[in-house]
Amino acid sequence: MTTLADVYHYIGGDISASNTGDLQGVTDTVRGQQRVLRRLLTNPGDYIFEPNYGAGLAQWIGRTADMAEIRALIRGQVLLEDSVAKIPEPVVQVTQIPNADGGGFAVLIQYADAATSEPVTLSFNVS
Repeated sequence: MTTLADVYHYIGGDISASNTGDLQGVTDTVRGQQRVLRRLLTNPGDYIFEPNYGAGLAQWIGRTADMAEIRALIRGQVLLEDSVAKIPEPVVQVTQIPNADGGGFAVLIQYADAATSEPVTLSFNVS
């Protein structure tokens, strides 16, 4: 089976170049992390060919945040990624950031990589 490579690109940053000047590729666990972050931070409807893709976490900024609802949304979206193992189930923690302007929150996701079964941890703020 051939391992697919994506372009190395963390959402919110620039596309990376390799040492030879080509687009840098990414595979394995980092590819999965990038895909999970992209799914969570993309607004539904932004991809015209997949209108249901994305969790749109930024849409929660400035709203009364229901941490349980956000946690369920994240968990459901993470399980849609092929790089995330279904067993053990991902663990998602969402914590409101105290005094965050506009109602930000911190996200911690722990899951097993589907290909390697290695533990993966992602943490980021939405603010």
